[in-house]
Amino acid sequence: MSQVLIDDLEVSAYTVPTEQPESDGTLTWDATTVVVVEALAGGERSIGFTYATPACVRLIDDVLEEHVVGRDALDIEGSWSAMIRANRNMGRPGISSMSIAAVDCALWDLKARLLGVPLASLIGRVREEVPIYGSGGFTSLTDEQLESQLSHWVHDQAIPRVKIKIGEDCGRCVERDLERIGRARDTIGADAELYVDANGGYSAKQAIHVAERFSEHDVRWFEEPVSSDHRADLAQIRAAIEPDVAAGEYGYDLFYFEALCDAGAVDCLQADASRCAGISEWLRAAAVADSHGLEISAHCAPSLHAHPAACVSNLRHVEYFYDHARVDRLLFDGVLDPEGGVLRPDMSRPGLGLELKREQAAGYRVA
Repeated sequence: MSQVLIDDLEVSAYTVPTEQPESDGTLTWDATTVVVVEALAGGERSIGFTYATPACVRLIDDVLEEHVVGRDALDIEGSWSAMIRANRNMGRPGISSMSIAAVDCALWDLKARLLGVPLASLIGRVREEVPIYGSGGFTSLTDEQLESQLSHWVHDQAIPRVKIKIGEDCGRCVERDLERIGRARDTIGADAELYVDANGGYSAKQAIHVAERFSEHDVRWFEEPVSSDHRADLAQIRAAIEPDVAAGEYGYDLFYFEALCDAGAVDCLQADASRCAGISEWLRAAAVADSHGLEISAHCAPSLHAHPAACVSNLRHVEYFYDHARVDRLLFDGVLDPEGGVLRPDMSRPGLGLELKREQAAGYRVA
Protein backbone atom coordinates (compact mmCIF):
# COMPACT_ATOMS: atom_id res chain seq x y z
CA MET A 1 0.00 0.00 0.00
CA SER A 2 1.06 3.61 -0.53
CA GLN A 3 2.53 5.60 2.32
CA VAL A 4 0.02 6.65 5.00
CA LEU A 5 1.09 9.37 7.40
CA ILE A 6 0.04 9.54 11.06
CA ASP A 7 -2.39 12.45 11.40
CA ASP A 8 -2.70 12.76 15.16
CA LEU A 9 -2.36 11.20 18.59
CA GLU A 10 -5.28 11.67 20.96
CA VAL A 11 -4.46 10.95 24.61
CA SER A 12 -6.78 10.52 27.59
CA ALA A 13 -6.68 9.04 31.09
CA TYR A 14 -9.30 7.16 33.09
CA THR A 15 -9.20 6.30 36.79
CA VAL A 16 -11.35 3.39 37.93
CA PRO A 17 -11.75 2.81 41.68
CA THR A 18 -11.16 -0.72 42.93
CA GLU A 19 -14.07 -2.56 44.51
CA GLN A 20 -12.28 -2.14 47.84
CA PRO A 21 -8.75 -1.13 48.90
CA GLU A 22 -6.26 -3.77 47.76
CA SER A 23 -2.81 -4.72 49.05
CA ASP A 24 0.15 -6.90 48.25
CA GLY A 25 3.28 -7.38 50.33
CA THR A 26 4.61 -3.86 49.93
CA LEU A 27 1.85 -1.58 48.56
CA THR A 28 -1.82 -0.64 48.99
CA TRP A 29 -3.97 0.99 46.27
CA ASP A 30 -7.61 1.94 45.72
CA ALA A 31 -7.78 2.71 41.98
CA THR A 32 -6.28 1.88 38.60
CA THR A 33 -5.51 4.60 36.05
CA VAL A 34 -5.37 3.77 32.34
CA VAL A 35 -3.70 6.17 29.90
CA VAL A 36 -5.15 5.61 26.42
CA VAL A 37 -3.54 6.67 23.15
CA GLU A 38 -5.54 6.72 19.93
CA ALA A 39 -3.48 7.06 16.75
CA LEU A 40 -5.22 8.37 13.62
CA ALA A 41 -4.15 7.64 10.05
CA GLY A 42 -5.77 6.68 6.77
CA GLY A 43 -9.25 6.91 8.23
CA GLU A 44 -8.40 4.44 10.99
CA ARG A 45 -8.32 5.07 14.74
CA SER A 46 -6.28 2.69 16.88
CA ILE A 47 -5.89 2.00 20.59
CA GLY A 48 -2.88 1.58 22.83
CA PHE A 49 -2.66 2.04 26.58
CA THR A 50 -0.68 1.73 29.77
CA TYR A 51 -1.67 1.45 33.43
CA ALA A 52 0.08 4.50 34.81
CA THR A 53 -0.22 8.02 36.15
CA PRO A 54 -2.11 10.74 34.23
CA ALA A 55 1.26 12.50 34.04
CA CYS A 56 1.89 10.31 30.99
CA VAL A 57 -0.72 12.34 29.11
CA ARG A 58 1.36 15.50 29.35
CA LEU A 59 4.59 13.70 28.48
CA ILE A 60 3.00 12.25 25.34
CA ASP A 61 1.44 15.58 24.36
CA ASP A 62 4.52 17.70 25.14
CA VAL A 63 7.37 15.39 24.08
CA LEU A 64 6.42 12.28 22.12
CA GLU A 65 3.68 13.42 19.77
CA GLU A 66 5.86 15.64 17.58
CA HIS A 67 8.19 12.70 16.93
CA VAL A 68 5.35 10.47 15.73
CA VAL A 69 2.77 12.62 13.94
CA GLY A 70 3.64 12.99 10.27
CA ARG A 71 5.65 9.75 10.14
CA ASP A 72 4.79 6.73 8.02
CA ALA A 73 2.15 4.77 9.95
CA LEU A 74 3.74 1.49 8.84
CA ASP A 75 7.18 2.46 10.15
CA ILE A 76 6.76 1.46 13.79
CA GLU A 77 10.49 1.01 14.37
CA GLY A 78 11.19 4.51 13.13
CA SER A 79 8.59 6.07 15.44
CA TRP A 80 9.72 3.94 18.39
CA SER A 81 13.37 4.87 17.93
CA ALA A 82 12.48 8.55 17.63
CA MET A 83 10.55 8.42 20.91
CA ILE A 84 13.44 6.68 22.67
CA ARG A 85 15.84 9.39 21.53
CA ALA A 86 13.44 12.16 22.55
CA ASN A 87 13.32 10.78 26.11
CA ARG A 88 17.09 10.61 26.55
CA ASN A 89 17.44 13.45 29.05
CA MET A 90 14.37 12.39 31.05
CA GLY A 91 15.58 8.82 31.59
CA ARG A 92 14.21 5.60 30.19
CA PRO A 93 12.59 3.94 33.26
CA GLY A 94 9.22 4.78 34.77
CA ILE A 95 6.67 7.06 33.16
CA SER A 96 8.91 7.79 30.16
CA SER A 97 8.88 4.13 29.19
CA MET A 98 5.19 3.69 30.02
CA SER A 99 4.29 6.70 27.88
CA ILE A 100 6.25 5.24 24.97
CA ALA A 101 4.49 1.93 25.61
CA ALA A 102 1.03 3.43 25.18
CA VAL A 103 2.02 5.06 21.89
CA ASP A 104 3.89 2.02 20.60
CA CYS A 105 0.95 -0.29 21.27
CA ALA A 106 -1.33 2.16 19.46
CA LEU A 107 1.04 2.14 16.48
CA TRP A 108 1.04 -1.66 16.28
CA ASP A 109 -2.76 -1.63 16.45
CA LEU A 110 -2.88 1.10 13.78
CA LYS A 111 -0.62 -0.74 11.35
CA ALA A 112 -2.69 -3.91 11.68
CA ARG A 113 -5.92 -1.96 11.15
CA LEU A 114 -4.55 -0.23 8.06
CA LEU A 115 -3.59 -3.63 6.64
CA GLY A 116 -6.90 -5.13 7.72
CA VAL A 117 -5.40 -7.98 9.74
CA PRO A 118 -5.35 -9.08 13.39
CA LEU A 119 -2.19 -8.04 15.22
CA ALA A 120 -1.17 -11.67 15.74
CA SER A 121 -1.18 -12.17 11.96
CA LEU A 122 0.87 -9.02 11.41
CA ILE A 123 3.56 -10.10 13.88
CA GLY A 124 3.45 -13.78 12.92
CA ARG A 125 1.41 -16.19 15.00
CA VAL A 126 3.00 -19.40 16.30
CA ARG A 127 0.04 -20.53 18.44
CA GLU A 128 -3.73 -20.14 18.32
CA GLU A 129 -4.17 -19.62 22.06
CA VAL A 130 -2.10 -18.43 25.01
CA PRO A 131 -2.12 -20.05 28.47
CA ILE A 132 -3.09 -17.79 31.37
CA TYR A 133 -3.02 -17.88 35.15
CA GLY A 134 -5.54 -16.21 37.44
CA SER A 135 -3.78 -13.52 39.45
CA GLY A 136 -5.03 -11.63 42.49
CA GLY A 137 -5.21 -13.13 45.95
CA PHE A 138 -4.49 -9.76 47.52
CA THR A 139 -3.32 -9.77 51.14
CA SER A 140 -6.24 -7.44 51.93
CA LEU A 141 -8.86 -10.05 50.99
CA THR A 142 -10.73 -11.86 53.72
CA ASP A 143 -10.34 -15.62 53.80
CA GLU A 144 -13.80 -15.97 52.31
CA GLN A 145 -13.01 -13.53 49.50
CA LEU A 146 -9.76 -15.33 48.73
CA GLU A 147 -11.52 -18.68 48.53
CA SER A 148 -14.27 -17.26 46.31
CA GLN A 149 -11.84 -15.66 43.87
CA LEU A 150 -9.65 -18.75 43.51
CA SER A 151 -12.62 -21.09 43.30
CA HIS A 152 -14.15 -19.03 40.50
CA TRP A 153 -10.99 -19.20 38.43
CA VAL A 154 -10.27 -22.88 38.93
CA HIS A 155 -13.69 -24.47 39.29
CA ASP A 156 -15.91 -22.12 37.27
CA GLN A 157 -13.56 -20.92 34.52
CA ALA A 158 -11.27 -23.99 34.41
CA ILE A 159 -8.10 -21.91 34.75
CA PRO A 160 -5.55 -24.52 35.91
CA ARG A 161 -3.08 -22.15 37.56
CA VAL A 162 -3.52 -19.27 40.04
CA LYS A 163 -1.38 -16.83 42.00
CA ILE A 164 -1.79 -15.13 45.38
CA LYS A 165 0.09 -12.32 47.09
CA ILE A 166 2.29 -13.03 50.11
CA GLY A 167 5.02 -11.13 51.95
CA GLU A 168 2.34 -9.25 53.87
CA ASP A 169 3.52 -6.09 55.65
CA CYS A 170 6.98 -6.31 54.03
CA GLY A 171 7.54 -9.87 55.24
CA ARG A 172 6.45 -9.40 58.85
CA CYS A 173 3.55 -11.86 58.69
CA VAL A 174 5.16 -15.12 57.58
CA GLU A 175 2.82 -17.42 59.47
CA ARG A 176 -0.15 -15.59 57.99
CA ASP A 177 1.42 -15.95 54.53
CA LEU A 178 1.79 -19.68 55.00
CA GLU A 179 -1.73 -20.05 56.37
CA ARG A 180 -3.11 -18.30 53.26
CA ILE A 181 -1.04 -20.55 50.99
CA GLY A 182 -2.53 -23.59 52.70
CA ARG A 183 -6.02 -22.16 52.36
CA ALA A 184 -5.40 -21.51 48.67
CA ARG A 185 -4.25 -25.09 48.08
CA ASP A 186 -7.29 -26.48 49.90
CA THR A 187 -9.55 -24.30 47.75
CA ILE A 188 -8.12 -25.11 44.33
CA GLY A 189 -7.48 -28.80 44.94
CA ALA A 190 -4.47 -30.94 44.15
CA ASP A 191 -4.43 -30.59 40.36
CA ALA A 192 -4.23 -26.82 39.82
CA GLU A 193 -0.85 -25.07 39.93
CA LEU A 194 -0.31 -22.64 42.82
CA TYR A 195 1.91 -19.56 42.46
CA VAL A 196 2.91 -16.93 45.03
CA ASP A 197 4.18 -13.36 44.64
CA ALA A 198 5.96 -11.51 47.46
CA ASN A 199 6.44 -8.24 45.51
CA GLY A 200 9.93 -7.96 46.98
CA GLY A 201 8.67 -8.19 50.56
CA TYR A 202 11.25 -10.61 51.97
CA SER A 203 14.99 -10.61 52.57
CA ALA A 204 16.99 -13.27 50.73
CA LYS A 205 17.48 -15.64 53.69
CA GLN A 206 13.91 -15.09 54.82
CA ALA A 207 12.64 -16.00 51.35
CA ILE A 208 14.66 -19.21 51.38
CA HIS A 209 13.33 -20.21 54.81
CA VAL A 210 9.75 -19.45 53.75
CA ALA A 211 10.16 -21.43 50.53
CA GLU A 212 11.34 -24.47 52.49
CA ARG A 213 7.77 -24.74 53.75
CA PHE A 214 6.21 -24.48 50.29
CA SER A 215 6.61 -28.15 49.49
CA GLU A 216 3.69 -29.23 51.65
CA HIS A 217 1.45 -27.08 49.43
CA ASP A 218 3.17 -27.78 46.08
CA VAL A 219 3.95 -24.15 45.24
CA ARG A 220 5.41 -24.03 41.72
CA TRP A 221 6.27 -20.33 41.20
CA PHE A 222 7.86 -17.78 43.55
CA GLU A 223 7.67 -14.30 42.08
CA GLU A 224 9.86 -11.48 43.33
CA PRO A 225 10.85 -13.08 46.64
CA VAL A 226 13.12 -10.02 46.87
CA SER A 227 13.27 -6.92 44.68
CA SER A 228 14.25 -7.67 41.11
CA ASP A 229 16.95 -5.01 41.51
CA HIS A 230 18.78 -7.47 43.78
CA ARG A 231 19.89 -9.90 41.10
CA ALA A 232 22.54 -11.66 43.20
CA ASP A 233 19.96 -12.35 45.91
CA LEU A 234 17.52 -13.70 43.34
CA ALA A 235 20.21 -16.00 41.98
CA GLN A 236 21.01 -17.20 45.53
CA ILE A 237 17.33 -17.92 46.19
CA ARG A 238 16.90 -19.63 42.82
CA ALA A 239 19.81 -21.97 43.56
CA ALA A 240 18.42 -22.87 46.99
CA ILE A 241 14.71 -23.55 46.38
CA GLU A 242 12.55 -25.89 44.32
CA PRO A 243 9.87 -23.55 42.87
CA ASP A 244 10.69 -21.48 39.81
CA VAL A 245 11.85 -17.95 40.58
CA ALA A 246 10.35 -15.23 38.38
CA ALA A 247 10.94 -11.48 38.06
CA GLY A 248 11.15 -8.73 35.46
CA GLU A 249 7.90 -6.78 35.67
CA TYR A 250 9.87 -3.62 36.52
CA GLY A 251 12.17 -3.99 33.53
CA TYR A 252 11.96 -1.01 31.20
CA ASP A 253 14.65 -1.88 28.64
CA LEU A 254 16.69 -4.75 27.25
CA PHE A 255 19.65 -3.98 29.50
CA TYR A 256 17.55 -4.79 32.57
CA PHE A 257 16.22 -8.02 31.07
CA GLU A 258 19.67 -9.09 29.91
CA ALA A 259 21.12 -8.39 33.36
CA LEU A 260 18.46 -10.54 35.06
CA CYS A 261 19.02 -13.42 32.68
CA ASP A 262 22.81 -13.16 32.67
CA ALA A 263 22.89 -13.21 36.48
CA GLY A 264 21.01 -16.51 36.57
CA ALA A 265 18.37 -14.72 38.63
CA VAL A 266 15.21 -16.21 37.11
CA ASP A 267 13.77 -19.46 35.83
CA CYS A 268 11.21 -17.49 33.81
CA LEU A 269 11.57 -13.87 32.69
CA GLN A 270 8.60 -11.54 33.12
CA ALA A 271 8.05 -8.49 30.93
CA ASP A 272 5.17 -6.04 30.65
CA ALA A 273 4.37 -4.39 27.30
CA SER A 274 2.50 -1.62 29.10
CA ARG A 275 5.73 -0.70 30.93
CA CYS A 276 8.74 -1.73 28.84
CA ALA A 277 8.17 0.74 25.98
CA GLY A 278 5.47 -1.31 24.32
CA ILE A 279 5.02 -4.38 22.18
CA SER A 280 8.22 -3.52 20.28
CA GLU A 281 10.42 -3.97 23.35
CA TRP A 282 8.35 -6.85 24.72
CA LEU A 283 9.10 -8.90 21.62
CA ARG A 284 12.79 -8.12 22.03
CA ALA A 285 12.63 -9.14 25.70
CA ALA A 286 11.20 -12.50 24.61
CA ALA A 287 14.19 -12.91 22.31
CA VAL A 288 16.59 -12.07 25.15
CA ALA A 289 14.95 -14.74 27.32
CA ASP A 290 15.12 -17.23 24.46
CA SER A 291 18.83 -16.55 23.99
CA HIS A 292 19.33 -17.66 27.60
CA GLY A 293 17.19 -20.77 27.20
CA LEU A 294 14.36 -19.22 29.24
CA GLU A 295 10.65 -18.78 28.76
CA ILE A 296 8.87 -15.45 29.04
CA SER A 297 5.68 -14.68 30.96
CA ALA A 298 3.61 -11.61 30.11
CA HIS A 299 3.06 -9.54 33.25
CA CYS A 300 -0.54 -8.26 33.66
CA ALA A 301 -2.29 -6.34 30.82
CA PRO A 302 -3.96 -9.43 29.28
CA SER A 303 -5.76 -7.34 26.65
CA LEU A 304 -2.43 -6.01 25.35
CA HIS A 305 -0.51 -9.26 25.58
CA ALA A 306 -2.83 -11.83 24.00
CA HIS A 307 -1.78 -11.09 20.41
CA PRO A 308 2.00 -10.62 20.82
CA ALA A 309 2.15 -13.55 23.25
CA ALA A 310 0.70 -15.77 20.53
CA CYS A 311 3.72 -14.86 18.40
CA VAL A 312 6.64 -16.02 20.55
CA SER A 313 7.70 -19.65 20.75
CA ASN A 314 9.14 -19.40 24.27
CA LEU A 315 5.97 -18.14 25.97
CA ARG A 316 5.05 -19.75 29.27
CA HIS A 317 1.85 -17.84 30.01
CA VAL A 318 0.03 -14.52 30.35
CA GLU A 319 -0.99 -13.10 33.73
CA TYR A 320 -4.77 -12.71 33.89
CA PHE A 321 -4.66 -9.99 36.54
CA TYR A 322 -7.93 -9.38 38.37
CA ASP A 323 -7.77 -5.57 38.36
CA HIS A 324 -6.82 -5.23 34.71
CA ALA A 325 -9.37 -7.76 33.51
CA ARG A 326 -12.07 -5.82 35.38
CA VAL A 327 -10.95 -2.35 34.23
CA ASP A 328 -10.53 -3.46 30.62
CA ARG A 329 -14.12 -4.66 30.52
CA LEU A 330 -15.34 -1.33 31.84
CA LEU A 331 -13.40 0.71 29.28
CA PHE A 332 -13.13 -1.45 26.15
CA ASP A 333 -15.27 -3.52 23.86
CA GLY A 334 -13.68 -6.70 22.49
CA VAL A 335 -12.00 -7.87 25.71
CA LEU A 336 -11.28 -11.60 25.52
CA ASP A 337 -12.93 -14.14 27.81
CA PRO A 338 -10.76 -16.80 29.46
CA GLU A 339 -11.79 -20.23 28.22
CA GLY A 340 -10.35 -23.33 29.83
CA GLY A 341 -7.21 -21.55 30.98
CA VAL A 342 -6.39 -19.78 27.70
CA LEU A 343 -7.04 -16.58 25.78
CA ARG A 344 -7.71 -16.93 22.06
CA PRO A 345 -6.93 -13.78 20.05
CA ASP A 346 -9.96 -12.78 18.00
CA MET A 347 -8.82 -13.32 14.43
CA SER A 348 -12.04 -11.82 13.05
CA ARG A 349 -11.14 -8.29 14.21
CA PRO A 350 -8.23 -6.14 13.02
CA GLY A 351 -5.44 -5.08 15.34
CA LEU A 352 -5.86 -5.78 19.03
CA GLY A 353 -9.61 -6.12 18.47
CA LEU A 354 -10.47 -3.43 21.03
CA GLU A 355 -12.70 -0.35 20.88
CA LEU A 356 -13.03 2.32 23.55
CA LYS A 357 -16.46 2.45 25.18
CA ARG A 358 -16.58 6.23 24.93
CA GLU A 359 -19.82 6.92 26.72
CA GLN A 360 -19.08 4.58 29.60
CA ALA A 361 -15.41 5.58 29.82
CA ALA A 362 -16.35 9.26 30.08
CA GLY A 363 -17.51 8.69 33.65
CA TYR A 364 -13.97 7.71 34.65
CA ARG A 365 -12.05 10.31 32.64
CA VAL A 366 -9.49 12.40 34.57
CA ALA A 367 -7.43 13.84 31.71
